[in-house]
Amino acid sequence: MKQPSQIKPAKGKLGVLLPGFGAVATTFVAGVEAARKGIAKPIGSLTQLNTIRLGKRTDGRTPLIKDCVPLAGLDDLVFGAWDPIPDDGYASALKAGVLHKENHLDPIKGFLSGIKPMPAAFSTSYVKKLDGPNKKVGNKKQLAESLREDIRRFKKENNCDRVVMVWCGSTEIFLRPGPAHETLDSFEAAMAKDDPTIAPSMLYAYAAIMEGVAYANGAPNLSGDIPALEKLARDRGVPIGGKDFKTGQTFLKTVLAPAFKARMIGVSGWFSTNILGNRDGEVLDDPESFKTKEESKLGVLEHIFQPDMYPELYGDMYHKVRINYYPPRGDNKEGWDNIDIFGWMGYDMQIKVDFLCRDSILAAPIVLDLVLFMDLAQRAGMGGIQEWLSFYFKSPQTAPGLYPEHDLFIQHWKLKNTLRWMMGEELVTHLGVEYYD
Repeated sequence: MKQPSQIKPAKGKLGVLLPGFGAVATTFVAGVEAARKGIAKPIGSLTQLNTIRLGKRTDGRTPLIKDCVPLAGLDDLVFGAWDPIPDDGYASALKAGVLHKENHLDPIKGFLSGIKPMPAAFSTSYVKKLDGPNKKVGNKKQLAESLREDIRRFKKENNCDRVVMVWCGSTEIFLRPGPAHETLDSFEAAMAKDDPTIAPSMLYAYAAIMEGVAYANGAPNLSGDIPALEKLARDRGVPIGGKDFKTGQTFLKTVLAPAFKARMIGVSGWFSTNILGNRDGEVLDDPESFKTKEESKLGVLEHIFQPDMYPELYGDMYHKVRINYYPPRGDNKEGWDNIDIFGWMGYDMQIKVDFLCRDSILAAPIVLDLVLFMDLAQRAGMGGIQEWLSFYFKSPQTAPGLYPEHDLFIQHWKLKNTLRWMMGEELVTHLGVEYYD
């Protein structure tokens, strides 16, 4: 990909469209509004709080990312959503139970109540534990065209210069790429025939790309990562990326596993279990949706450890992932890991991790960063897969045949070097020999 010769300025309003208006989406939207009003800080967001080193360590050039690259400001964001449940933003946030009603929801009640989800392209054939009356009707081609109309209407009514879409909906059933996903012609023909291999999230991805809207998938289901839509995104110069927000347990895996590998410490087993009680937990209680999530979570360790390259250390590792729906826990998920490792002369050791996290609190800043970075990529003319945003995903989307990089620290380095590259700055290699000449 050629270095951007010019990045268009972030002028005007940036529309943010969210398929799925449950816990993650409402926490994100409420957090942005709270930050705009000075009620709370956007903790966890690289675009708002992280610095970036430019030049040598001795140069002392470490601006905030948002002061280094031309990102849209928080005041520029305008929100819209789709959901089969018709609750407005305030009612949905109350039901999700993530944010404190008196401290963080009531002060922005008017704002949240004003965001009412549009009828969703939704079917219980793909998310079996969720349903609602706020749904579109028609075959899949008609649903996709209706979504395109929604995008155009939202953009016009809100006077938006640009729009970004981030999937915050539930995990759909497990699907593999097939003939319907190969080309744009086969995909559009399959939509018209209501082909069951065309899931609702694919309709949103298609509608976004056709309307020139950058699309990021925050769930593990097959969506924009099929050949037809990847090519469409390249041809139309639309950024796409995914998939599955890297929030709790997998976030820690991509921190710990690189540490073991860096020290050549062996791993014989890694057992992971989760309990959560939010809408996501209920959806994942269905075996077909869990299969989609399981595939996303299992792939991380294999790519980091490279067992074919290090068979004595990782070739026989047993990896198990479980997710259990437990309503009393709500959005406060607990991720528990038992890791069996071995070191010098094969002696066994264990590590146990109990991460009592807040799922949507960890996901919300990811949504914000993806919105701003995807918009930046669009203005820089960087169409197609945005692998540099792998930092935010459990299953990073890559070019066909290219394995994904899962190591969190390599992903972070890649993200910042891409920003340096976009701005014509020198890439940081951390070699440092120049300091000792």
